Amino acid sequence: MKSFGIESYLNGIGQLLYKKAKKMIPGGTQLLSKRPEMFAPEIWPAYYKKAKGCRVWDLDDNEYIDMSIMGIGANILGYADDDVDNAVINAIKCGSSSSLNCPEEVELAELLIKIHPWAQMVRYARSGGEAMALAVRIARATTHRDIVFFSGYHGWMDWYLAANLGETDALDGQLMPGLKPNGVPRGLKGTALPFFFKDINNFYKVIKGKEKQIAAIVVEPARGEEAPRKSLLKLKEIAEDIRTVLIFDEITSSFRMNVGGIHLRYGINPDMAVFAKSMANGYAMAAVIGTEKVMQVAQTTFISSTNWTERIGPTAAIATINKYIHENVADHIIKIGNAVKKVWQEKADKYHLDIHVSGIPTLCHFAFKSEIYRKMMTYFTIEMLKHGFLGFHQFKPSFAHTVQGVEAYAEAVDNIFERISRSDPSTILQTPPAHEGFHRLTKE
Repeated sequence: MKSFGIESYLNGIGQLLYKKAKKMIPGGTQLLSKRPEMFAPEIWPAYYKKAKGCRVWDLDDNEYIDMSIMGIGANILGYADDDVDNAVINAIKCGSSSSLNCPEEVELAELLIKIHPWAQMVRYARSGGEAMALAVRIARATTHRDIVFFSGYHGWMDWYLAANLGETDALDGQLMPGLKPNGVPRGLKGTALPFFFKDINNFYKVIKGKEKQIAAIVVEPARGEEAPRKSLLKLKEIAEDIRTVLIFDEITSSFRMNVGGIHLRYGINPDMAVFAKSMANGYAMAAVIGTEKVMQVAQTTFISSTNWTERIGPTAAIATINKYIHENVADHIIKIGNAVKKVWQEKADKYHLDIHVSGIPTLCHFAFKSEIYRKMMTYFTIEMLKHGFLGFHQFKPSFAHTVQGVEAYAEAVDNIFERISRSDPSTILQTPPAHEGFHRLTKE
């Protein structure tokens, strides 16, 4: 356990830089999920100097094992993986961009189609949000319809936030509450409508009378938990019956439990699937794959970007996917994730703490069942820093995590859970509690 106190974090270089950043960058960061307030306000280190494997060094040279979100789930192999980075370095030396196209985009397309035999064509982007917008555009062009029914979280673009243009915040029940549609054209009202995946039978009632207006049905096959196969089958049947486009958002779920999209585990094929995050181990890369019938329609609308032609993203994706396959990464991260879930539950039982452990092993999390759960989790996160871990209520394992690292983490969890069991975090917490989701999106 680190010997320095909370003042060391309050006055750390990272926190000082973050205060400076908030004066120049709206919200302080580019990604809400990386705001320090989401973890431990005034304490979380905010910036990194170096990241390698599953270790991170902050600007004060404190070293941590990352037992939290691993680059928001993007670094599936671990930080600065040598094989991926070497491939990227070679690509940079040969020129990262040119007036001509890079051949790697063809190689990656072949690889993605080989993994997903139901698909025949591929288009690229460089982030999940824009890839989802690309997929929705193609679906609307294919069907000549406007309405998108969705379940889950699908990014920040207008097509999605349009769901909150009504009198109620429709997205509040879709994982990310508190999203405001400011700046989204009012004319998009009624073009994005949510439904609840767990109540698939009610979906028939929701779409009644709108069947000929539905351009796409968009779902995440898995996020916190794997989707019921029966629900996916029903959605497939509905999509075929009303002649709409079924889109699987695999931005979070792909390469977490198997090679490629998690939908392959169910044997249910969509019309399009969207990938990002883990496919390139942290490098900017995203892809939309689909049937030729649907994807060819992209030619009838304008979808184009200079930065979608650069070489680094496809190169990183090819290297990442090939290593993932060769090293059987899925088995390893499932093993590590299950071990961590076991740690949480066993240590909580040992100290009579009421927690809820959930999620697939590679996207797992836990929650304290208490009215002061945010204060308890903030305390947990701060104490984890003192033990040399980036610790949070989520854990996204990578190939770089080891059994030995989990054992060390288990000792830290044991120590912290024991303290929480005999103390009231609301009285010993020296900082504000962590923010929760998008509830405090605009608050400092």
